Amino acid sequence: MGLTKVEIFTAKQNKLAQMMKALAHPARIAIIQHLIKANACICGDLVEELGLAQATISQHLKELKNAGLIQGTIEGTSVCYCIDPKTWNMYKEQFQGFFGGYKGKPNCC
Repeated sequence: MGLTKVEIFTAKQNKLAQMMKALAHPARIAIIQHLIKANACICGDLVEELGLAQATISQHLKELKNAGLIQGTIEGTSVCYCIDPKTWNMYKEQFQGFFGGYKGKPNCC
């Protein structure tokens, strides 16, 4: 099997797939949900909250940060994370556009 032929898809399709991939792990969903629930910057209590190893959480935080969904600040020896509102709103618009495109037909199949 070769590489995925992303060039045969539109830029918009590739971007949406990339955005969905950033969220495509239950640990990342849990991290996002915790940040939303806290409605504040979280510094280091994700290990206790999620029950995952620090290295695992760090890897998922890195993926979320690379996707732009979260932002982090260094305070002393700890890094604090929160939702990046600008990227969050962009994700929200893209997902609404994607899911809103389906109008549905009763008894289709």
